[in-house]
Amino acid sequence: MLTIATLGCGARGRTYSRFAASLPDRYKIVAACDLVECRAQEVAALHPERSAPIFLDEEEFFAAGKLADLVIIATQDRDHHAHALRAIALGYDILLEKPAAQTLEECEDLDQKARAAGVKIGLCFVLRYTPFYRSVKAVIDSGKLGRIISIHASEGVEPYHQAHSFVRGHWAKSEHSTPMILAKCSHDADLLCWFAGSEIRQVSSFGRLDFFRKENAPAGAPQRCSDGCPHAKDCMYDAHRYLTDKRSWLRMVLDGAETASDEKVTHFIQTSPWGRCVYHCDNNVVDHQVIAGEMLNGVTINFTMTAFDSGRSIEIYGTKGALKGGQAWKDSHAFELSVRDHATGLTAEVPVEHPVEAGYAGHGGGDFGIVDSLDKLFGPHGTLSPGLDGLAGHRLALLAERSRLTKQRALAAIGS
Repeated sequence: MLTIATLGCGARGRTYSRFAASLPDRYKIVAACDLVECRAQEVAALHPERSAPIFLDEEEFFAAGKLADLVIIATQDRDHHAHALRAIALGYDILLEKPAAQTLEECEDLDQKARAAGVKIGLCFVLRYTPFYRSVKAVIDSGKLGRIISIHASEGVEPYHQAHSFVRGHWAKSEHSTPMILAKCSHDADLLCWFAGSEIRQVSSFGRLDFFRKENAPAGAPQRCSDGCPHAKDCMYDAHRYLTDKRSWLRMVLDGAETASDEKVTHFIQTSPWGRCVYHCDNNVVDHQVIAGEMLNGVTINFTMTAFDSGRSIEIYGTKGALKGGQAWKDSHAFELSVRDHATGLTAEVPVEHPVEAGYAGHGGGDFGIVDSLDKLFGPHGTLSPGLDGLAGHRLALLAERSRLTKQRALAAIGS
């Protein structure tokens, strides 16, 4: 039985806690902490006797000492480093929502201190646990591709998702959270390192904020969608969509969204950051970025992030075969995942069994998958070693951002 305390009971913390509570023979939620009491109460109620203690700030939580084997830290990005350090000091193993910290120096600090304390830190790279990416890794491990030579990957954030999270939302300003390439694409950076079986040696990156800017606002567009915008009928970013087809996004930002009346949602649109015109926000993170890099083992990588597509795709080129898969291939009515054999010229489908709960809420099964693996990762015979698992991907992303800002190639300190 692995006991779990949850620090940060927002959408991610509640999701992981709920899945853990659904496996009562293996996990027990024993404490919950959040600044919003109703969120902490929701997680605390997952205790079998509904008696887990509640804490309303981190000072109370950490002052109580070590309450569980594992702490889930799902607070805001800017707080991860400080909260993880305090958890390390108490001897907690940690499931840490990505990103681990705001800078590479802070990430390396966590790794060093965790190693010294014998603490395991697992990052919530849930895509590793999806059936699709497990299938990709299985193909690589099978040897069908031969030696991996190069990898190309892409992520389409989807325009409304970009507007919700990275223009109006919590991750709109890098100084308050992290750069886009880490806040959104740390999954992809992790997968590139995982599939290449190596760490980054050198990387170049380019990207900008081009579209979600005030100069692109249509004539007469007011500061808020609720201020009588003359373009509301034709604007795909109209915040009034939270009343209709985009209502599911509210559960990320509005407490009680599942049962909120139209009147409450309308007030939210009129008063919250999510009711602002997307062209009149204070956002500064990029809406498109590309990466080109070389790994320590010689594998070359390139990655594209854009707000103006939807879904992830990947291509892996090896000496014996080439793998192609993801949303772009699925949308073209080809195989979702396939391998072409260079010797025969034949392409074969790789079947992927999808879970019932798919999509963003479950990250294609990855949210449940990582929770289902917690005892295998952190248990007495767990596969994780002390330190920050996933540091390689963070190093890739943060060096890419350094390159973007300096307009120079960034070299990794290791093996450079």
